[in-house]
Amino acid sequence: MREMRTDTMKIVYHEDYLKLTQTPGHPECPERLSSIIEYMDENELRPETITPELADINDILTVHSADYLELLKNFGHGCLDADTSVWPYTYDMAMLAAGGGIAAARNMLVHNEPTFALVRPPGHHATMNNGMGFCYFNNVAIATNWLRKKLDKIAIVDIDVHHGNGTNDTFLDRSDVLYISTHQRGIYPGTGPASQVGTGEGKGFTVNIPLGAQSGDATFLAANKKIILPILRQFKPDAILISLGADAHYMDPLASLTLSSKGYLDIMKGIAKIAEENCENRWSVFLEGGYNISALADVVGSSAAMASGNPIQTQFNEASDTETIGARWISEAIEIQSKYWKL
Repeated sequence: MREMRTDTMKIVYHEDYLKLTQTPGHPECPERLSSIIEYMDENELRPETITPELADINDILTVHSADYLELLKNFGHGCLDADTSVWPYTYDMAMLAAGGGIAAARNMLVHNEPTFALVRPPGHHATMNNGMGFCYFNNVAIATNWLRKKLDKIAIVDIDVHHGNGTNDTFLDRSDVLYISTHQRGIYPGTGPASQVGTGEGKGFTVNIPLGAQSGDATFLAANKKIILPILRQFKPDAILISLGADAHYMDPLASLTLSSKGYLDIMKGIAKIAEENCENRWSVFLEGGYNISALADVVGSSAAMASGNPIQTQFNEASDTETIGARWISEAIEIQSKYWKL
């Protein structure tokens, strides 16, 4: 049995995260999370677990309106949109997910160690007044506002095949929160063009990198090296929060980017290094999308292993993009962002 180090990161997890949030057979299913836990157990990777509590309503109100909270709390059973169901327990489950995000941020802050918020439901599509895209409360945005009471500058890096429109809109006019998103252009929710860079005091602090179909490892490596990491270094955040969705993986059924598990891990390593060098190792991961169960477990499990100092070989490493298929999209983002950052 190999010697394990489990004192350098923690996970936030609660069994109530395994409740059904959508209709049976829906891609946003409890098995998404249970597969990650099983992967960690099978590979002897499970670190210390933090059990979260429901978020304080005042923390939710830093992102969402009181009217929306009342709507969700009293909704009963039905649908917010075609893809987002509500059950009588959805409100409490969403409050627990938001509380899990705050618990991860708190542990990261107190102990200067990476912390993984393995929460459901996800959150980055939830806006001030609406739940959508399988999301109810915006976990990473709520945790960011909680952290801002204690730290001056927060960076959010959203690595998901879908644009995190809710997170984007929450911080669009702010310079104290940097939002960076890689996502597939032209798919749900149809937001996040490279030209959207923020408004007012927030101009330049929203960095959208929409990529064309089939973009994968070489394209993401270029985006990371030429845009994401240089901007993070120049912004000098006090903490980095990662919205991690494994649905940009080539095995994912909902879209058509081709990032491999190794590609994901390389991105995470780069961001972790920035956090170690510039943020006193303060970085957290918030689970977002990812709908191939095996690929999701591989990406999240191997990332957690890396963060805990127990690297493990990723399983799904086919790299079809070896020549930077998305080079023109990278160039477009660089041209736009060069007005605000040295790239």
